[in-house]
Amino acid sequence: MEETELTPQQQSLVTTPIGESISVFLEGPAGCGKTTVAVRRMLHLLEADVRADRILVWVPQRSLARPFIEVLRRPTVPAGTRVDVLSLDGLARRTVDLFWPLVAEEAGFADPTRRPVFLTLETAQYYMNHVLEPLVTEGLFGGVTVHRNRLVSQIIDNLNKAALVGFPHTDIGARLIAAWSGPSSRENVYQAVQRAASAFRGFCLQHNLLDFSLQVAVFMRHVWPQAWCRTYLLRRYHHLIADNLEEDIPVAHDLLRLWLQHAASALLVYDRDGGFRSYLGADPLGAHALADSCTQRVTLDESFVCSPDMEALGSTLHRQAGKVPGQRVAPSITDDTIEQTLRQIEVRFHPELVRGVADEVRRLVVDEQIPPDEIAILAPFVGDALRFALMTDLERRGVPVRSHRPSRALRDEPAVRCLLTLAQLAHPQWEMCPPQQDMAQALLQAIEGLDWVRAAYLTGIVYRVRDGHPSLASFDQLRPNVQERITFVLGPRYGDLLRWVEAYGSQPAVPLDHFIGALFDEVLARPGYGFHRRLDAAAAATDLIESVRKFRWTLDVASVDELGMRYVRMVDSGVLAAQYVRQGQRATRNAVFIAPAYTFLTENSPVDYQFWLNINSPAWGRRLYQPLTHPFVLTRHWLPERKWSEEDEFQTGQSMLLRVVLGLLRRCRKQIYLCTSELNPRGREERGPLQQWAQHLLREAHRALENGRV
Repeated sequence: MEETELTPQQQSLVTTPIGESISVFLEGPAGCGKTTVAVRRMLHLLEADVRADRILVWVPQRSLARPFIEVLRRPTVPAGTRVDVLSLDGLARRTVDLFWPLVAEEAGFADPTRRPVFLTLETAQYYMNHVLEPLVTEGLFGGVTVHRNRLVSQIIDNLNKAALVGFPHTDIGARLIAAWSGPSSRENVYQAVQRAASAFRGFCLQHNLLDFSLQVAVFMRHVWPQAWCRTYLLRRYHHLIADNLEEDIPVAHDLLRLWLQHAASALLVYDRDGGFRSYLGADPLGAHALADSCTQRVTLDESFVCSPDMEALGSTLHRQAGKVPGQRVAPSITDDTIEQTLRQIEVRFHPELVRGVADEVRRLVVDEQIPPDEIAILAPFVGDALRFALMTDLERRGVPVRSHRPSRALRDEPAVRCLLTLAQLAHPQWEMCPPQQDMAQALLQAIEGLDWVRAAYLTGIVYRVRDGHPSLASFDQLRPNVQERITFVLGPRYGDLLRWVEAYGSQPAVPLDHFIGALFDEVLARPGYGFHRRLDAAAAATDLIESVRKFRWTLDVASVDELGMRYVRMVDSGVLAAQYVRQGQRATRNAVFIAPAYTFLTENSPVDYQFWLNINSPAWGRRLYQPLTHPFVLTRHWLPERKWSEEDEFQTGQSMLLRVVLGLLRRCRKQIYLCTSELNPRGREERGPLQQWAQHLLREAHRALENGRV
């Protein structure tokens, strides 16, 4: 939103006097222009000749920095203007690295004279897996069934929670045990979790490794308490702008509370119905308490995103969800409101639902000329089967599509699997031989137009493993009838790919990220190959290159081949992918977005149309099962002596579902499709809270119409 489009209230917030120690706490629902005010406030400070390096923009995660970074790239902003847009982990990393010689010994690192190594999520999982190996061999985790990659990620998550909430990592096990009300055997598992967390922390201190939790802990306990560090930061940043406070963590709120006492000006922005990252440590209650530390409190209510009908639907749903059981709530919506805001896609079988959604999306894009990036397809969880079916059906209809699942393992991304399989083929000296099915899948992904039947048939003929080395035969060596089955369009594409791989093998080895970049640029991104038209595959390749590069920087291994092999083994172990943010990615990707509802909400990018899949699924009101951690017990608001009960689980699920639904409504401009099939993908009937809310809402609206109340 440009300055001329600001309301008088917004304009007054943007032009709040500078240098008078005025701090403003701005709150309101999503879509009312709060971030717009924050962005314009930043520009106003720059226009008032405030030095860019005196402004700090604070966000809870890097993806939420996009609006600020994009506006700084406008031609109207002087070239070279650089405002620091940071989250707590970004600030912690900078300052820990800067003051390392002064705090390393006090923080307990074994070699304070050696530079620290900052870990990504992936490299942290790599080292945690190494630490866990002897503990798993001992059978310490035999009391719970969980995949190794989930075991690794949940212990890392526990360490993160301890750092973000601000309690010692040695208290993790005791807190989990104190809240557990089930069989006593689980207490042994929590003790093993504590042992693993302590062992990993000791390993990091011994080798100067800093994962996310240790970066934050060192900053909060050893850097920030020092007077010279606080003086450095407070003198550097005079003006503070903090956006999406409700998604930030408790120790960040502690830091901001102290910072407010010294800032020349401050604007704190709070989304009234946010807090979607609670499972990652977000503390909306603690964020709202910051209002007491500000000199002014301002509320914005008018939405610039959703229509009045959509707002009425959200208000009615909010009142309906909070009513006393058995009490009837008079809705503020009519049948016209329902018709304008909601549409339903109801079928019996789940494959019909996927086809129905794909058909309707195609109608919107082709017949109604709706830009694809104004459409989001959302579900509580997006499994591999659902993601593949939707993307295949949409691509078949000529609709560009992309997806994002933060909790997805690297090995589960087909494009990543393709690149690493071809890397193993190009490096026979690794003696890593992918299964025949992986090779067929790689060819299917790499060659445009190749179907699964031909890919499997071709692989069965050309793929061989001899003396521990994988190899492929050339297309020219195949019998004529085989060449005809593959076709003389696809065959030469396969041949060119193979020749590129063979030519690479005759040259000196290069780092794996260099190899992947060359393979993508020189072959796979070209016409006739699989990554040429697929935005998701290109994005996955970009993320993979960055992941490999950071892995290479982290490990102290001289051999290029050893690094490549270790990375492939790490991916095979099932590590979860780190988030690599490409600024402006939504603006440059004109594609339908498929994602879990939480992921869409944390991107904070409204769309015109939303499709809510499987609204009858109980997963809409249920958190992900995590037996080794607990996002609500490991908070500041949980009393240590309390047991977590089924009632706590139910009430928390209802509360989070209401937040999600209101968040989705307020990020939709025109229409929502409620999509359901009588039978789920496993052929079973389901009934969940979201479907019950929707049905009750519709019944109340129709009853009100019949009674003449609306």
